[in-house]
Amino acid sequence: MKNQKLKLTIISALFAALVCVATMVVKIPTPLNGYINLGDCVILVASFTLPCGYGFLAAGIGSALADILSGYTAYAPATFVIKGLMVLVVYLITRILKSKNLNLIKVLSGVLAELWMVLGYYIFEGFMYGFKPSLANIPMNLIQGVAGFTLAVILIKVLEKQKVLEKIGVRC
Repeated sequence: MKNQKLKLTIISALFAALVCVATMVVKIPTPLNGYINLGDCVILVASFTLPCGYGFLAAGIGSALADILSGYTAYAPATFVIKGLMVLVVYLITRILKSKNLNLIKVLSGVLAELWMVLGYYIFEGFMYGFKPSLANIPMNLIQGVAGFTLAVILIKVLEKQKVLEKIGVRC
């Protein structure tokens, strides 16, 4: 049991680092001082492979760290919560819709997690800049969500085909 917790902690730390790097590698500025990135791809993979609490921390810490290191410090607390809750959305949808069609559940939970991300940033930026100006970032956040989801689906298929997740002992 102790070894399993240590293993999950290490894998979560690796996911946090991957989220941070994926978020920082491609940054396309949005109208209200945010940016489009590829971190959501790794967040969704973590959502499907790690237990909820570990995934939450990997997503939240990795994304918030990317904000801090990129000069978007004001976004870091909200990013921690929004990205962490993406993992919770995946977890809850997966628990609620226990089914034999795991692929459909992954698609639905991934789409809902990305929609949460769009809504979460709209609410946060609404309080920062006003709700009307915050509408300008919705299309950019939707693009980020679609890109992150699409890349996550591809990455999960590659990891499954190569049996990487089995080798490190996590689920998908």
